[in-house]
Amino acid sequence: MPLLVMKFGGTSVADLDCIANAARKVQREVERGYDVIVIVSAMSGRTNELVGWVEGTSRLYDAREYDAVVASGENVTAGLMALRLQQMGVPARSWQGWQVPINTTGQHGAARFVSIPRENIDQKYAEGMRVAVVAGFQGIGPDGRITTLGRGGSDTTAVAFAAAFGAERCDIYTDVDGIYTTDPRISRKARKLEKIAFEEMLELSSLGAKVLQTRSVELAMRYNVRLRVLSSFDDTDETSGTLVCAEDEIMESRVVSGVAFSRDEAKVTLVTVEDRPGISAAIFEPLAAAGVNVDMIVQNISERDYEDHPGAVTDMTFSCPVNQVERARKAVEDARAEGVIAYDDLAVDDDVAKVSVVGIGMRSHAGVAARMFRALADENINIKVISTSEIKISVLIDRRYLELAVQALHDAFQLEEA
Repeated sequence: MPLLVMKFGGTSVADLDCIANAARKVQREVERGYDVIVIVSAMSGRTNELVGWVEGTSRLYDAREYDAVVASGENVTAGLMALRLQQMGVPARSWQGWQVPINTTGQHGAARFVSIPRENIDQKYAEGMRVAVVAGFQGIGPDGRITTLGRGGSDTTAVAFAAAFGAERCDIYTDVDGIYTTDPRISRKARKLEKIAFEEMLELSSLGAKVLQTRSVELAMRYNVRLRVLSSFDDTDETSGTLVCAEDEIMESRVVSGVAFSRDEAKVTLVTVEDRPGISAAIFEPLAAAGVNVDMIVQNISERDYEDHPGAVTDMTFSCPVNQVERARKAVEDARAEGVIAYDDLAVDDDVAKVSVVGIGMRSHAGVAARMFRALADENINIKVISTSEIKISVLIDRRYLELAVQALHDAFQLEEA
């Protein structure tokens, strides 16, 4: 029979009534002739509760035991979903990561997939099972211990199963009814997209859109897994929600498909760094070792030149999440103390936000940057840093102008129009 993967997030399985609602959607697909793999998250709020219990027990916890505790939330949901389906007359069985088995690397809390053998689940399908309810977010490491994939890992689990089993489609059920041109809470003109290309969704996810986890989109693009994002709380059919697919499935792409933003950004500047070969590596290697997620990078001619070497110094600016500023500060200060780099000052602006426009249509259209910058200028919004790629333009601005900038850009590119 054709196979479908259905993933239900935490809000979609928040209580027994929600689980029953999700089970009815699964039952409908079984009645349409599909075998189904259901990937479930923990009930809404449960993972945070489990993390709190771990941290309340030990601040310096063993990562292996952390994974054992936090993975239990998905196990509960999987069992409850299988029980509900059985009660509805649907042959279903729950599966924990080690039972599949979902083989991963041994990096606890941030494991990656190695393989998902099909034999065990395929055997149960042959014996009459119609639905395999798999606990998302978890796997088993090389040492036989439970591993977890990091926050949002159930999305990645769903895509990995769709790729491994050759699923016709992977449906991601959540508390929103699709992908929008921007956050509807900021712009009332935000419009739900019928289709969006993998590349655009990957950029939107990495730039702050919370609907899909970035790693899940990367995996879907690599294995060409068609994703459909839709609401658990609406009556849906195969045309509902937003389809995330290959670019060639989209007839005509808009120049800009969406406006993404990240509110909690910081701008860090090393003032008067020596301008020499290897200085960038000397700065960013310690940051990488410290786990700082550096995004936008700009190198400028410094206003302060050494008197005996005019022009031989530079200012290096980069952005990172605001909660990583102290980690970044310590990394570069330690590098200076060790004589790896030298700089006069470290300037931090932790009151900025990142706003981005994304669209595969940028590849073939000129003037996107000009229109973006004009829209911000007309609202008297100053740009602090600019970063571009083939299909996106990002800027750092003062955080207080974030909502205004999103609305202005949404209007400038007429994204409310279908």
